[in-house]
Amino acid sequence: MKETGRKKHKLTELLSELEKSRLPEHIAVIMDGNGRWARKRGLPRIAGHRTGMKVLKNTVEFSHELGIKVLTLFAFSTENWKRPQWEVDFLMRLPEEYLQKELPTLVEKNIVIRSMGDIKQLPQSTLGAVENALEKTRHNTGMVLNFALNYGGRSDIIQAIKTLCQDAQEGKINCQEIDETLFSSYLYSQELPDPDLLIRPSGELRVSNFLLWQLAYTELWFARVLWPDFTREHMLEAILDYQSRDRRFGGVSIT
Repeated sequence: MKETGRKKHKLTELLSELEKSRLPEHIAVIMDGNGRWARKRGLPRIAGHRTGMKVLKNTVEFSHELGIKVLTLFAFSTENWKRPQWEVDFLMRLPEEYLQKELPTLVEKNIVIRSMGDIKQLPQSTLGAVENALEKTRHNTGMVLNFALNYGGRSDIIQAIKTLCQDAQEGKINCQEIDETLFSSYLYSQELPDPDLLIRPSGELRVSNFLLWQLAYTELWFARVLWPDFTREHMLEAILDYQSRDRRFGGVSIT
């Protein structure tokens, strides 16, 4: 009970420091460390993934409560197919399970579900759950919950270039008109703003082929905590650190 009280006190304290007018508009999260979390406890890797899904649910709820406009979650990368088949199969079931359980609540909270990546390569049942969620929430106007599924930053750029080339060949665009804004509209993220803040737990200090174009001026926040242990307090610590930084975008501060 004392530990719960201390956690509530810390959460309240961190919330009191938050500047609601300076929240990051778009937060991206690399959900990392599920396997290591399970191994440290002598549990199978799937136990870490299942606990991680509970943390995902909590993170979505808290982001919505805070008023974050876009939350992008790196759920499955193009490289994750290299994992053992039993693990891939389990990971493919998690989006389906999450959406089946949470979709009514997400619809009620006016949350928009989006996806980025080559989702057509997902198993049919997973794809069906994702497409159903996209359709059921497409008229919503609240927070965007964006799942990166079968996503890789390099493949994102390559597919954008291929589509650009095709449109140029068909006369839809003039190559001389290509600029950063036009190119961005061909990426999976399309009209979404670039992330203001990238959060990566697990102690790894890399972006792992995630949103390579979009992260150009994103503030990065790394923590040693593993994803299944990631809490609302950690989320607030990341946002408060973001609010303490001077974002110059290549310019200089005027004081």
